[in-house]
Amino acid sequence: MFLEVNRLSVQYSSRSHPAVSEVTLQLHPGQIGVLIGPSGCGKTTLLRAIAGLEPASDGWIAIAEKRVSDAKQTTPAESRRIGMVFQDYALFPHMTVADNLAYGLHAWTAQQRNTRILEVLELVGLAGQGNSYPHQLSGGQQQRVALARALAPQPALLLLDEPFSNLDVELRERLAQDLREILKAANTTALLVTHDQMEAFAIGDLIGVMNEGVLHQWDDAYTIYHRPVSRFVAEFIGHGVFVPATLAEGPETTLVDTPVGRLNDLAECPLPSQYAGGQCDVLLRADDIVHDDDAPVKAQILRKLFRGSEFLYTLRLDNGHEVLAQVPSHHDHQVGERIGIRALVDHVVTFQRQADSRT
Repeated sequence: MFLEVNRLSVQYSSRSHPAVSEVTLQLHPGQIGVLIGPSGCGKTTLLRAIAGLEPASDGWIAIAEKRVSDAKQTTPAESRRIGMVFQDYALFPHMTVADNLAYGLHAWTAQQRNTRILEVLELVGLAGQGNSYPHQLSGGQQQRVALARALAPQPALLLLDEPFSNLDVELRERLAQDLREILKAANTTALLVTHDQMEAFAIGDLIGVMNEGVLHQWDDAYTIYHRPVSRFVAEFIGHGVFVPATLAEGPETTLVDTPVGRLNDLAECPLPSQYAGGQCDVLLRADDIVHDDDAPVKAQILRKLFRGSEFLYTLRLDNGHEVLAQVPSHHDHQVGERIGIRALVDHVVTFQRQADSRT
């Protein structure tokens, strides 16, 4: 294991609750982790604690099998061989790109520095830009320089705090894919903080979903999306709602009755005995609801969001419950119109019934 965080807590004296509470996660060499969650959830504090910028009040952190933080001691940030990339790039405007990259290579010989600068410029797709100044580069290029500068000293671990937040959406999507390729080519272990789910899915081998200082789930993107371990993760990731459901024993499989009809041919489903009377809430994502004019269940369109290839419809069933549906955009229905829908679900995600599961 390369990065280990074990039951880590970070407590500020000005707050009654820990900013980070008993977080445990691991990264193998060369893996990329991403922390995601709402503002103030503790993800940046966790990143800063790993960097050595915040002390641990409990638990511990180890990098390359060396413990660097616990409640009794903190290895200084400069002794951890960690590279960091920040939101604002922090490039020196009066220095060329090459000089910015050389800033952290004082202990290297001139030949070693020059060779390494050429290597990382090639790695981040900026070969030939060494003599340019930051103001001569685009925002995306400046971000690549910041990444190259962090990679130049060959850090043991790279930490990135919202690295694309100052860029436009299209550029962010492209750079997210490029970042993953760059980190994999460099075989760099990295941990990134973002608030963008698509960015997290594009970059991370493992994704951590945080809320109120607690790491709810640390898993790959597929599992985070399809098998959320908590109601918060289920609601935070993707587009979906909870509807009440009843589980019952069928002749061959569990029967799941919902406001959008019975769910059939399920590959995965909990046993009815898991909930009192089989009563639970089922997560239905937008891609679980199919537009079908011949379906017996009808729903009224409350809202529609055009997303190019599809519409995201918010629909109200006759019983008052709401669901979401992704519909190809050539099915352009109007707000107020009623359309037929059916559920197409491979496995169900269930949670304890709440008093009112309407969304």
